[in-house]
Amino acid sequence: MPNNKSSAKRLKTSAAAFLRNRSRKSRVQSARRRLLEAIESGNYSDSDAAFRGFCSELDLAVKQGAIRKNQANRRKSRVHGRVAALQSSAS
Repeated sequence: MPNNKSSAKRLKTSAAAFLRNRSRKSRVQSARRRLLEAIESGNYSDSDAAFRGFCSELDLAVKQGAIRKNQANRRKSRVHGRVAALQSSAS
């Protein structure tokens, strides 16, 4: 239990931020799942569209403060290699 008013307020605001961030991170994970499914299917056009959606969700999560910029860039970089490999194999 909080000992003073400021800690009580901090408890409420951090709980609200936790719920907001959980929702934002869930959207990122859903986009990642769709991307990985598209990569597994082997279709480059679907994978490219899913990659663009995934990057968009990551950028939005960074803008809203749910994740850090470097973490988003690292995630984009890791999956971009797999999408690029599909493109090279398709050509």
